[in-house]
Amino acid sequence: MTESPQPQRSEPQPSGSPRSERQPSGPPRYEPGPGVGKLTLWVLVFVLAAVVVVAGGVYFG
Repeated sequence: MTESPQPQRSEPQPSGSPRSERQPSGPPRYEPGPGVGKLTLWVLVFVLAAVVVVAGGVYFG
């Protein structure tokens, strides 16, 4: 019984490889931070969620 050699498969190259993208010159640009109002809103949302979890644990626990 003879075995035929398996064809070699090369790994596919990712289409979004970092080498193919053009990097802008200079320092990287970042998104500006959230404003004070938006940050306060997120803090209140998380505090409210924590209160709901604790109250639910006390009430249903």
